Amino acid sequence: MLSSDRNPAGRALVFRAAGHTCALNLAHVVKIMRPLPVEPVAGAPDMVRGLSAIRGVPVPVVALGALFHAGSAASGRFVVVRTGSRQIALAVDAVLGICELAPSVQQAMPPLVRDAAMGAVDAIAALDSELYFVLNAARIVPDERWQPLAIQEP
Repeated sequence: MLSSDRNPAGRALVFRAAGHTCALNLAHVVKIMRPLPVEPVAGAPDMVRGLSAIRGVPVPVVALGALFHAGSAASGRFVVVRTGSRQIALAVDAVLGICELAPSVQQAMPPLVRDAAMGAVDAIAALDSELYFVLNAARIVPDERWQPLAIQEP
């Protein structure tokens, strides 16, 4: 199940969001951090909590739980991802670690956006195609695949 080579493209950050275990290609991840204060933005879609100042730069914060109709409860971590020339903080419940996934295993897992609320997915696709690309590349890790993975601390 695990990739035998050390190809960085197969390394994934494993995290929890709204009861889902998810894997995101490590190439998209800039940093993992404790949540910072968030300033709401008027008129933003429900899944956008607002802006957070990360190293002095305002960064949009997207609550991944809201993609699954889980509301926007307090998150345990921010996963800052690169979307083109910008960064976006994904508010997640917990970061579990890093693992290596063989490309065949990763492709067999359903995309994160498959279980997401369609209205939320449509809004992301319309507002930010680069974020949609990152989330569409993320995978949901089914329980039967999760248990045998060798997870390392991030």
